[in-house]
Amino acid sequence: MMVKFMENITGKRKKIVYSCLLLIPVILTGLSKVPSIQWKKVDTGLYIASVDSPLKSSLGDSKITILKINPKYYHFKLISAKETNEANKTAKEWAASRNLIAVINAGMFQEDYKTNVGFMKNYDFINSRKMNKHNTVTAFNRKTLDVPEFQIIDLKCQDWNILKTKYHSFVQGIRMIDCRQRNRWSQQDKKWSMVVIGMDKRGNALFIFTRSPYSAHDFINILLQLSLSIYNAMYLEGGPEASFYLNHKGIEIQKFGSYETGFNLNDDNKGYWPIPNVIGIKKKQQF
Repeated sequence: MMVKFMENITGKRKKIVYSCLLLIPVILTGLSKVPSIQWKKVDTGLYIASVDSPLKSSLGDSKITILKINPKYYHFKLISAKETNEANKTAKEWAASRNLIAVINAGMFQEDYKTNVGFMKNYDFINSRKMNKHNTVTAFNRKTLDVPEFQIIDLKCQDWNILKTKYHSFVQGIRMIDCRQRNRWSQQDKKWSMVVIGMDKRGNALFIFTRSPYSAHDFINILLQLSLSIYNAMYLEGGPEASFYLNHKGIEIQKFGSYETGFNLNDDNKGYWPIPNVIGIKKKQQF
């Protein structure tokens, strides 16, 4: 189509149009340019990165912390204060009490400060029986070898009636990125710090954290732009409760949220808040 179009243009006009066409890729490249991810190896199958967001937040440093985990080398643990009749703990305290390498929130909780807002099950213990309208379920601790060790199940793309029999541990949450890598969160004025769990196209788990507040819609678009090869993602928690902790091989990273529209309108939070439910990882003994 471009060749035929150019054949109909002669002289100075052709030179002007040709010059403009040459500029288009440069302009588009500038608009779509995103920072590369510089992964730092923590251990076999475990990588950490801090990325400057291509979209700057109104608060904070606009950095995104990402932990990439290969399920081949790590066990995933679902810890619930309700299951063990314990007091809520901070992410760092949960990690210390269970000898976990890394810890993030295991979803939002109800007014009792114990029960997940959606379905949550860990082996024989059911934290919450409620299957709500949220369309993703993070699953791990598989029962059979015909499914991945870790996955984020998209309830609109996959057969839940089959998959619910294949794992021991489940956490339901809000779908952010679906199985076709589409943004499933409508734009809104609300914004907050947040922690997200994702899966890339190689099956690695992604623990993702931003203290700088974004609307969920904008943050999803950021994740889709980054060179993560992200497959899908599920929202876990926002505001000052959002927690990320890593302590392994001499590397300790502590991240906690702050800003949340309608609740905490500042970037002043100085520490972790106690939370009832967490997802953590341990290295498998054979490795």
